[in-house]
Amino acid sequence: MYIEKNIINKYISYWLISIFLIVSLMIMVGGLTRLTDSGLSITQWQLFSGILPPLNTKQWNHYFDLYKKIPEYQLQNYSMTLDEFKVIFCWEFIHRFLGRLIGILFLIPLIFFTAKRGFKNTLNLHVIFLLICLQGFIGWYMVSSGLADRVDVSHYRLALHLVLAFIILSLIFWNYLNYKRIQLPKKKIKKILLIIFVILLFMQLLMGAFVSGMDAGKIYNTWPMMGLNYFPDDNMIINLFSFSSLNEPSLVQFIHRNLAYFILTFYLYILIYIYRNNLAEYFKIINLIGVLLIFQILLGIFTLLSGAQTFISSMHQVSSIFLITSSIYFLYLNTKTN
Repeated sequence: MYIEKNIINKYISYWLISIFLIVSLMIMVGGLTRLTDSGLSITQWQLFSGILPPLNTKQWNHYFDLYKKIPEYQLQNYSMTLDEFKVIFCWEFIHRFLGRLIGILFLIPLIFFTAKRGFKNTLNLHVIFLLICLQGFIGWYMVSSGLADRVDVSHYRLALHLVLAFIILSLIFWNYLNYKRIQLPKKKIKKILLIIFVILLFMQLLMGAFVSGMDAGKIYNTWPMMGLNYFPDDNMIINLFSFSSLNEPSLVQFIHRNLAYFILTFYLYILIYIYRNNLAEYFKIINLIGVLLIFQILLGIFTLLSGAQTFISSMHQVSSIFLITSSIYFLYLNTKTN
């Protein structure tokens, strides 16, 4: 029985890391879908009938005619050709296809492993599946915000969609580590430091989604100043303390920039704490996080300087996957016990 349990756990770990990789791909494609303004190209929620792409000219024209009815086409893309529409359609189709694939690849093995290990022992995995289902609903909730009265989706709903994706990714990785049974350090550091660090990263992720959702990366394309000043000259500092600041592209970019500086400062505090106390078991992971954090900040700067060029912006989002995952791993090492 013990040997069988270990074998099942090993297969669960293989399954979870595979799902982790697919979800990471999903996040990358989702970012490209946003960066290419492709998210509103499919204007209907088709859970089953949307599995196949258009297979002939008649079907392509049908989807294109539906797209022509929304404000994004009427006010912004009114000169778009069918061939141009096919490009943005394919990005959104791939994004939705991956969503369906993740659901299927998670559900079927989950049923099998539940039968083997029991519902109680796989409860965490069922929670993840429910979040995956919720993510599909939120994805449509986000898209629906851009089908009337505006040419883009709500940046609040976009942020919710992105943050939940990273929560799902983090939970998958955390459970993978549980089943993998990795070697844990003997000494622990102040867990609150790592919790705060991870929370800060998720707050930065949220602000990054706001920047993307409002195309705030296409303004003030200078660094370290925003134009000629440190603070954007189209706004006032007092407005930072109002909830409406989250609707102001320049203020959102300002917050995103300065939160990055604060995160770097907080990281340096943790780094000094670890080296001062000679916690050698954490040297590799804290150094890795430092490299990823610097790389992420540099990509953020290059994204601004390029005016949010698609490739660099996409790399900026992909890099965040590595940064958050490594930070979750750091938190895990300091939370779990052998």
